[in-house]
Amino acid sequence: MTLRIGTSLEDVNPSFIETIFPLVDLVEVTPDSMARRNESGEAVIPKETLDLLADLATQVTIVIHGVGLSIGTVQGWNTDYFRLLDQILDAVPVGWHSEHLGFTHVNGHFTGAMLSLPRTQEALDLVVERIGIIRERYPLPFLLENIVNLLPDPPAQMAEATFLDQITRQTGCELLLDVYNLRCNAHNQDYDLADFFEHIDLGRVREIHIAGGVERAGLMLDVHSRRSHVETLNQLAKLLPYCPNTQAVVYEVMSQAVPTLGYSAWADELRELRNLTIS
Repeated sequence: MTLRIGTSLEDVNPSFIETIFPLVDLVEVTPDSMARRNESGEAVIPKETLDLLADLATQVTIVIHGVGLSIGTVQGWNTDYFRLLDQILDAVPVGWHSEHLGFTHVNGHFTGAMLSLPRTQEALDLVVERIGIIRERYPLPFLLENIVNLLPDPPAQMAEATFLDQITRQTGCELLLDVYNLRCNAHNQDYDLADFFEHIDLGRVREIHIAGGVERAGLMLDVHSRRSHVETLNQLAKLLPYCPNTQAVVYEVMSQAVPTLGYSAWADELRELRNLTIS
C-alpha cells in the first residue's frame, strides 16, 4: 500500500489550493473549524464549503479530524458535533474519521484546552462504550489520537500504551499516532518514549501526525505553527517500518499560524516528508 502524504485544511484559502494542494494525496478536515452560526444560532457547515470539499474529494482523499466531541467528558459528550459530521458525510466521500482521546468540557464549562483522561478502568469503560456508539452510527473506520498531557500525570491503573491497546482491542477502532505529541510529553514529563513504542501495538496505526510547535516557560505546546523539528522527522523514519497498516502521514498546520509559517515553508515541509517516506 502506497503511503499517502497529507496536511490540514483548517480554512478555505485560494493560496492553499494553489501552493499546497498539488503536493498532497490527502487533506484532513476539522468540522469544528469550518462551522458557522446560522440565523438560528446553530453551527452549520456552509454550502460553499461543502461544495469545495466535494470538488477536492475528486482529486485527493478527504478525512475528518474532530476536536470538539469531548469523548471523555463524564457528564456527557458533545453530541452537537455529530450534526456537523453528518453534514459533511452527506455531501463528501470520506476515507475515515478521527477524534482526540481527551476532554474539553467539565460540567458544561470549557476547560480552555484539551485534557488527558485518567488511565483508569472507569475511563476505559466510558470510552469503549462511546466508540461503540460511534462505530454503529458511522460505517467508516474510526481513529483515536493520543494527545499532549498538559497537567501532572494523575495516578493511573495502566500505562498509556496499555490504555490505547485496550481501547483498540475492545472496540475495533484504530490509532492516529501523533509523534509530535509524544515528543511534547517526553519533554514536559517523565515520559519514556522507548517504553511506549515497545509496548504499543503499531499494527493498529492507520494515520500518523507530525507537526512543529512552540515552547513556553519550558513546556513544549501542541501548537501547530512551525516546521517539524529534525527529532520528530527522525522518530517518524524509525517508526514507519514497524507500522505495516499506516496509510497516511499528515503534517498539521493551524490556519492562524500560516502568516508566520508561510506557504513556502509549508510546501518545503511536505516535499521533505515525501522524500522521507519513499527513501
